[in-house]
Amino acid sequence: MSVQQGRIDVHHHIIPPAFVAAMERMGLEKVAGAPLPKWTPAKSVEVMDLNGIQTAITSLSAPGVHFGGGLEQARELAMRCNDFAAQMRVDFPGRFGNFAVLPTPFTEAACGEVTRALDELKADGVVLLGSTDGVFLGDPRFEELMAELDRRQATVFVHPNMHATSEQIGLQTPGFLIEFLCDTTRAAVNLILSGTLERYPRIRWILAHAGGFLPYVAWRISLANALPEFQDRAPQGVMTYLRRFYFDTALSPSRYSMAALKELVEPSHILFGSDFPFAPAPLTTLQCRTLDEDSLWAADAQYGINRGNALGLFPHYRLPAEQVTPAPIYAGESFSGRIRRGMVKPLGALAERIRNR
Repeated sequence: MSVQQGRIDVHHHIIPPAFVAAMERMGLEKVAGAPLPKWTPAKSVEVMDLNGIQTAITSLSAPGVHFGGGLEQARELAMRCNDFAAQMRVDFPGRFGNFAVLPTPFTEAACGEVTRALDELKADGVVLLGSTDGVFLGDPRFEELMAELDRRQATVFVHPNMHATSEQIGLQTPGFLIEFLCDTTRAAVNLILSGTLERYPRIRWILAHAGGFLPYVAWRISLANALPEFQDRAPQGVMTYLRRFYFDTALSPSRYSMAALKELVEPSHILFGSDFPFAPAPLTTLQCRTLDEDSLWAADAQYGINRGNALGLFPHYRLPAEQVTPAPIYAGESFSGRIRRGMVKPLGALAERIRNR
């Protein structure tokens, strides 16, 4: 079946043979409670054609490439997975891009793979897990990596992982139902309140699954603006940074989720995602139909979600006649902003004293 619409899918997983072998060596059959699907690139193409997906920007899902075997194991597996993704681009021209996986939490090796993947393999960006070995994005040990990604104005796709607290919580629900969303939310908040988004404003961040719980709790998180310890780390205000994130629709296409995103961010920051093959073919079709039938979006916004907004981040996928609005490049706090912040600091201190009474 021919491509019908030209969707760009920014949340589409690959399961390379090297990754399957690593899972088998560890005796792992599931990812966050979901069985590891039987997958091939041809299966992706079949589902893409069926649902009008012209290009899928692929990524490796949790648990990434660090299986407790140390630096060399993680680095080798990352390279093999990224080489596999690069070969898919050659084998299926125009159908696949990819976010390169990095051997985190080994920062120096991760920076090396950024250079290889972006410069040599021509990856579209990188995928980072919300947490690795219990360490969330925004942790100081990732500073060198953040600086390298910022220098390159890289696009980073944030996918959740299972944090130790989620694995030990004792609930019977599979991790992908609830705990994945916690991981993404925690990572996003830590990126803001650690000052990472202020220090490295040129990184473009895409949050999986509509940002987890972030849209729902955005106002509550913004109360951190009144706490003195965050005024230097997030000087432009929590909501300013939060609205810089991009959000994909994977497994979150319902009107409830989309209505929250529509109120929170510009429609240009919403991107189509399928989560195939962890979201099997029928569920991928259901997600596409749910988005297409949602009267919440006007026709131009529908086009943006399905394709146009992704072209702002990845303009090399544009067709000859397509007009592209480039994604914005943000800056750190301005001088006037520092002056204004200096004027409101006493108010923050007063709020803290009142809170502690």
